[in-house]
Amino acid sequence: MGEALLSSMLTEILIPICAVVGIVYALIQWFVVSRVKVVPGYSNGSNNGTNSKNGFTEYLIEEEDGGNDHSVVTKCADIQNAISEGATSFLFTEYQYMGVFMVGFAVIIFLFLGSVEKFSLKDQPCTYNKELMCKPALANAAFSTVAFVLGSLTSVLSGYLGMKIATYANARTTLEARKGVGKAFITAFRSGAVMGFLLSANGLLVLYISINLFKLYYGDDWEGLFEAITGYGLGGSSMALFGRVGGGIYTKAADVGADLVGKVERNIPEDDPRNPAVIADNVGDNVGDIAGMGSDLFGSYAESSCAALVVASISSFGTSHDFTAMCFPLLISSMGIIVCLITTSFATDIFEIKAVKEIEPALKKQLIISTVLMTVGIAVVSFVALPSSFTIFNFGEQKVVKNWHLFFCVAVGLWAGLVIGFVTEYYTSNAYSPVQDVADSCRTGAATNVIFGLALGYKSVIIPIFAIAISIFVSFSLAAMYGIAVAALGMLSTMATGLAIDAYGPISDNAGGIAEMAGMSHRIRERTDALDAAGNTTAAIGKGFAIGSAALVSLALFGAFVSRAAIATVDVLTPKVFIGLIVGAMLPYWFSAMTMKSVGSAALKMVEEVRRQFNTIPGLMEGTAKPDYATCVKISTDASLREMIPPGCLVMLTPLIVGTFFGVETLSGVLAGALVSGVQVAISASNTGGAWDNAKKYIEAGASEHARTLGPKGSDCHKAAVIGDTIGDPLKDTSGPSLNILIKLMAVESLVFAPFFATHGGLLFKL
Repeated sequence: MGEALLSSMLTEILIPICAVVGIVYALIQWFVVSRVKVVPGYSNGSNNGTNSKNGFTEYLIEEEDGGNDHSVVTKCADIQNAISEGATSFLFTEYQYMGVFMVGFAVIIFLFLGSVEKFSLKDQPCTYNKELMCKPALANAAFSTVAFVLGSLTSVLSGYLGMKIATYANARTTLEARKGVGKAFITAFRSGAVMGFLLSANGLLVLYISINLFKLYYGDDWEGLFEAITGYGLGGSSMALFGRVGGGIYTKAADVGADLVGKVERNIPEDDPRNPAVIADNVGDNVGDIAGMGSDLFGSYAESSCAALVVASISSFGTSHDFTAMCFPLLISSMGIIVCLITTSFATDIFEIKAVKEIEPALKKQLIISTVLMTVGIAVVSFVALPSSFTIFNFGEQKVVKNWHLFFCVAVGLWAGLVIGFVTEYYTSNAYSPVQDVADSCRTGAATNVIFGLALGYKSVIIPIFAIAISIFVSFSLAAMYGIAVAALGMLSTMATGLAIDAYGPISDNAGGIAEMAGMSHRIRERTDALDAAGNTTAAIGKGFAIGSAALVSLALFGAFVSRAAIATVDVLTPKVFIGLIVGAMLPYWFSAMTMKSVGSAALKMVEEVRRQFNTIPGLMEGTAKPDYATCVKISTDASLREMIPPGCLVMLTPLIVGTFFGVETLSGVLAGALVSGVQVAISASNTGGAWDNAKKYIEAGASEHARTLGPKGSDCHKAAVIGDTIGDPLKDTSGPSLNILIKLMAVESLVFAPFFATHGGLLFKL
């Protein structure tokens, strides 16, 4: 069948080198951002006043209206510190809860998997080849537990680093906006790139080191090794679930409270310092959209890698111990880091932003350039890392596959991601007719705005689902479930660029808030608003990528689960399977109901508190008294920590309960139902919320003649748009993004516990 051109020795060197290069590049970007000083009287470089392309030798206060107003810089620094302290405090408290869960669930993994062979220390016949002996089930329990803890810690670290970088960069972006929109854009984008490269490189490096450490014990038992590694994906996604749900509830409780009372009732600007919820709102952007999103995409990466590795370990790659071919998923991710590094230089060093209208095209160019370059990169990896012909495990049989087949599998996932991204942009950007129609519907009030927004969300599902369907058909036809797993990896291969674009949005949003609170000029706020508007669209694109990849990852994990649980066929006409199917399809709605109500309950308390402060603090509306920001921060913190537990338990306990009491057939139905239903609801919710948000911004910006007929701020039309945006907030930032974690997490959890379910599951049917 031939051998790969790339030797095992070179593979062992290349993967960690690419990861380290990503980390070093992230640190370089952070250093450049750090040269923007949030201290009065400092310049960013020499004091000769000369101009460099990216503005690193200009005075910070060069263009500020009113001259060298040091108080503005001091205010920016103070606000930045308040946001950073609030976000850090919340995350540390949240991580304490998550730490308790991590320890408890690690014990469950060990006990359940160890009990498969009654905690025996004897080698057992291998699952897929009974003639060979594999390591004992107790070893699988122990190493799966270790992998789970490693995945959990890496996920938590990813979220925390992202939050610290974002809170470090927000005020710097505000200050750079005084020199022009281009300077502010580069600062925000470089900061997003720090997060993107750190997360991608850390995820790859930890997974690679884990595999090599586990290999010291497992030796030639690659089947057992990579089955244990699936715990890494489970750890990553379980932490992401709590991070996404907790952060989402936090940010939307504050946002809804600030909008309903401040903008609608009191008719004050969005980030007015008189609004008591304004600090909580800015903190929420970081703990939800940054920390939660970082953990989410790390979870997707870990799970797609684990799904591909599990299938490869029982294919010819594993049976012939071809380490280079086995590491094909890791080599794709390594190539992705190098491609994204080249792509990022286009935004930071080659193309210069000079006008507001150039911001969104610059971000879209990042997606296109990275996709084109990555297609070439995939071709190189496929032809040097894979033999010309090999076999892939396909539900009990070995399917003969060529190396160019896998190139097409990865490439189809990569390009499907781009299609989903641009369709998402079309339905959520106010540059196109769908969002403009939603804005126009505000003429007749909030009700028609809601109707148009819901219709837009439902319609936006169509093309992404066809893109996902085509990807599944092509990749499965070419390389069975392994093809689907690497297609998901293809969609995530440019994750460093995707995360940079995604993190850019909340950083810009915070920059605008700081500009408003610091009392900076209207000109500065216009620049930060332009950055934020582009960021809203790119955030929606990021959610589209996450949901699309989740669908492919979940299907690959589902296939691995069916094989590991020894299910011959999943027949929907069987009552056991059909009841699982219909219950699984219900779960996304149950989960969404819990998260939406959680946001509503927390927002209700926030609204009451904001109203109380406006009514009882003398001089607050006049700006002569300061609001009590701390109480609002506490309301969001307490509510999110309390409310994130029930949805998390629903997701984590469902596979355990169904698999243990109803068996693997019913569980396979639950996974299929949740996947099919969850993807539709997630896309619809995310795009509906994004459209309402940008319809409001379209009216506020008044950039076109049509937009000016709907405004200005404070008009009845604008108030209707704000109500739509408020309804959409929990859809796009809490329920929608969390649903992709639901479908991935249930699938990977079922795969990890498959040995237990296959041996002891279905207790009710055994009575």
